[in-house]
Amino acid sequence: MKLPIHSVDDLALVLRAVRKSSRVRQDDLAATAGVSKQFAADVERGKPTVQLGLVLKLLSEAGVSLSAEIPGSAAAELDRQRARRNAKAQAHDA
Repeated sequence: MKLPIHSVDDLALVLRAVRKSSRVRQDDLAATAGVSKQFAADVERGKPTVQLGLVLKLLSEAGVSLSAEIPGSAAAELDRQRARRNAKAQAHDA
Protein backbone atom coordinates (compact mmCIF):
# COMPACT_ATOMS: atom_id res chain seq x y z
CA MET A 1 0.00 0.00 0.00
CA LYS A 2 1.42 3.35 -1.04
CA LEU A 3 0.64 6.33 1.20
CA PRO A 4 1.58 9.97 0.74
CA ILE A 5 3.68 11.45 3.53
CA HIS A 6 3.18 15.18 3.93
CA SER A 7 4.32 15.68 7.50
CA VAL A 8 6.23 14.10 10.36
CA ASP A 9 2.84 13.24 11.85
CA ASP A 10 1.96 11.22 8.74
CA LEU A 11 5.25 9.34 9.04
CA ALA A 12 4.68 8.79 12.75
CA LEU A 13 1.27 7.24 12.13
CA VAL A 14 2.64 4.92 9.45
CA LEU A 15 5.50 3.68 11.64
CA ARG A 16 3.24 3.14 14.65
CA ALA A 17 0.63 1.30 12.57
CA VAL A 18 3.19 -1.01 10.95
CA ARG A 19 4.91 -1.74 14.26
CA LYS A 20 1.66 -2.46 16.10
CA SER A 21 0.24 -4.59 13.27
CA SER A 22 3.45 -6.64 13.40
CA ARG A 23 3.00 -7.01 17.16
CA VAL A 24 6.48 -5.62 17.80
CA ARG A 25 7.14 -3.69 20.98
CA GLN A 26 8.59 -0.23 20.60
CA ASP A 27 11.69 -1.08 22.63
CA ASP A 28 12.31 -4.23 20.56
CA LEU A 29 12.10 -2.29 17.29
CA ALA A 30 14.41 0.36 18.71
CA ALA A 31 16.94 -2.28 19.78
CA THR A 32 17.01 -4.03 16.40
CA ALA A 33 17.39 -0.66 14.63
CA GLY A 34 20.19 0.38 16.99
CA VAL A 35 18.38 3.43 18.37
CA SER A 36 17.11 4.27 21.83
CA LYS A 37 13.56 3.57 22.94
CA GLN A 38 13.18 7.31 23.53
CA PHE A 39 14.16 8.02 19.92
CA ALA A 40 11.62 5.49 18.63
CA ALA A 41 8.96 7.06 20.85
CA ASP A 42 9.87 10.54 19.57
CA VAL A 43 9.47 9.37 15.96
CA GLU A 44 6.11 7.77 16.70
CA ARG A 45 4.95 10.99 18.36
CA GLY A 46 5.93 13.02 15.29
CA LYS A 47 8.71 15.02 16.91
CA PRO A 48 9.86 17.35 14.10
CA THR A 49 13.54 17.51 15.08
CA VAL A 50 14.50 13.82 14.96
CA GLN A 51 17.60 12.84 12.96
CA LEU A 52 16.60 11.70 9.47
CA GLY A 53 19.29 9.05 9.11
CA LEU A 54 18.12 7.30 12.24
CA VAL A 55 14.46 7.64 11.19
CA LEU A 56 15.30 5.88 7.92
CA LYS A 57 17.05 3.11 9.85
CA LEU A 58 14.02 2.68 12.11
CA LEU A 59 11.65 2.60 9.13
CA SER A 60 13.81 0.03 7.39
CA GLU A 61 13.75 -2.26 10.43
CA ALA A 62 9.96 -1.95 10.51
CA GLY A 63 9.78 -2.92 6.83
CA VAL A 64 8.72 0.52 5.62
CA SER A 65 10.37 1.93 2.51
CA LEU A 66 10.37 5.61 1.73
CA SER A 67 10.49 7.01 -1.78
CA ALA A 68 10.37 10.39 -3.45
CA GLU A 69 8.36 11.21 -6.52
CA ILE A 70 10.17 13.81 -8.60
CA PRO A 71 9.15 15.64 -11.75
CA GLY A 72 10.26 13.94 -14.97
CA SER A 73 12.11 17.12 -15.88
CA ALA A 74 14.52 16.48 -12.98
CA ALA A 75 15.49 12.94 -14.08
CA ALA A 76 18.48 14.00 -16.19
CA GLU A 77 19.83 16.19 -13.39
CA LEU A 78 19.38 13.35 -10.92
CA ASP A 79 21.45 11.10 -13.19
CA ARG A 80 24.19 13.77 -13.33
CA GLN A 81 24.18 14.14 -9.55
CA ARG A 82 24.40 10.38 -9.05
CA ALA A 83 27.30 10.13 -11.52
CA ARG A 84 29.11 12.96 -9.72
CA ARG A 85 28.57 11.28 -6.32
CA ASN A 86 29.82 7.93 -7.67
CA ALA A 87 32.90 9.56 -9.23
CA LYS A 88 33.74 11.23 -5.90
CA ALA A 89 33.28 7.95 -4.04
CA GLN A 90 35.57 6.11 -6.48
CA ALA A 91 38.21 8.84 -6.21
CA HIS A 92 38.01 8.64 -2.43
CA ASP A 93 38.45 4.85 -2.48
CA ALA A 94 41.48 5.02 -4.78
